Amino acid sequence: MQIIKKILLTILKIQIILILSLSKILTKKLKKKLYITYPKKIYCKYVGSNNKILVSNGKSLAIKTKVGYYLYPLKKTPLNYILDKNFLINKIYNLEENSVDKFFISYLIMENDNEFNIFFDSKTFNLIGWQIKDIYQNLNITYLSSIRKNETINEDLFKIPSRN
Repeated sequence: MQIIKKILLTILKIQIILILSLSKILTKKLKKKLYITYPKKIYCKYVGSNNKILVSNGKSLAIKTKVGYYLYPLKKTPLNYILDKNFLINKIYNLEENSVDKFFISYLIMENDNEFNIFFDSKTFNLIGWQIKDIYQNLNITYLSSIRKNETINEDLFKIPSRN
């Protein structure tokens, strides 16, 4: 079976992903717990970094820290595409995959002024990360590890937090 078909079948089977993740923004590495529910929901709690959380309810993206609160329309961010399983399936179906060190398969996606890379494991075909520029044009690379799929999750996690 072609690699693309294996990736597409893997994506189709996933509804929920629970992850321990590592991000790199510029030179700063951050650990986080990440929960993704398709379509377009994410909850991300950064470990040990000023209590930062990032939440999408499918329409809005909130970023809350000890000192700040930011709310954006999800559709204006690259996460709008990364969290949309149907978009990913349709988009990567027509793209050439790039092998990275025989361990990763990547796709460069360009959509509505957003450019990002998405990475899959070359053995399991699981989504294992992405590289985007955030709203402030910082390069943000997210690596996913300790992936658990299709487990029960509390939907309240995806409620946009209050400013307090």
